[in-house]
Amino acid sequence: MAEPSDRVARIQAEWRRERPDLDVAPQGVIGRLHRLAGRLTAELVAVYERHGLGEGEFDVLAALRRAGAPYERAPVDLARHTMVTTGAMTKRVDRLVAAGLVERRPAEGDGRRRIVALTPAGLEVIDAAFAEHMQNERRLVDQLSPDDQAALEPILTRWLQAYEGE
Repeated sequence: MAEPSDRVARIQAEWRRERPDLDVAPQGVIGRLHRLAGRLTAELVAVYERHGLGEGEFDVLAALRRAGAPYERAPVDLARHTMVTTGAMTKRVDRLVAAGLVERRPAEGDGRRRIVALTPAGLEVIDAAFAEHMQNERRLVDQLSPDDQAALEPILTRWLQAYEGE
């Protein structure tokens, strides 16, 4: 039998030996995706940290920037665009307000509603961070051939749709 090709293959080989009654084939896909996700996250977070941001703060600033000028959203919309709870959003926004990157203010025409908006400093930070983020993602994706990239994206899209239903 050939030597297993990576850590996941070694784990699968051990399970096949110990539990030959179970199909461990799915572990090949899930295990590699899980390990890859951890590695990719570390690579992405390193860029955010260079800009003084955590992953959550980057996500909030990016959601505001994607909104277009004047770069603002209601907190409930921010939560929806970042897929976190409103409680988690409050903590993220609090940190960004303290850093001077966003501001909270009353919504026009409805003083009871609040709006979160990028400050000029926040716009500068997210524009620089996002440019570096895209360079970093290009570097990471370019470890695959163009054909592999083209094949992988629709596969991952279909799989994710099974969970998100979009």
